[in-house]
Amino acid sequence: MISPPRLFSALSDRTRLRIVNLLARGSLCVCDIQRILGQPQSSVSRHLALLKSAGLVRDRRDGLRIFYGLTGWDSRLARGVLSAVRAHLATEADYGADIDELMRLRERGDCHEEPKGLGAARRPARRTIESRPEA
Repeated sequence: MISPPRLFSALSDRTRLRIVNLLARGSLCVCDIQRILGQPQSSVSRHLALLKSAGLVRDRRDGLRIFYGLTGWDSRLARGVLSAVRAHLATEADYGADIDELMRLRERGDCHEEPKGLGAARRPARRTIESRPEA
């Protein structure tokens, strides 16, 4: 279980909030996150590494691609924070634009999908998060 200081520290950056907001809709390849955020790969990877070290995301390599997804949100506090963050971000234009761009990428088939079976052992916790109603 993640400690509250570590949770809040990991979420204390706008870019990391944008990443969590995207990953709350499913796993993504780092290249797609980079494209949506419009930031250099090195910057996105640094933020993802921090989220991973805090236990909030997992990564899975498939050939040359690395896919990231949410994990470690198993405490009541973490689930509550994620719900509150998503509810707040839904009202912010920049975060909504990120989700709109993600949807456009998926509709065009330009978004790299994580192959089935990767990270399967961790998916139940993620499904629990995604199935929770947004506030």
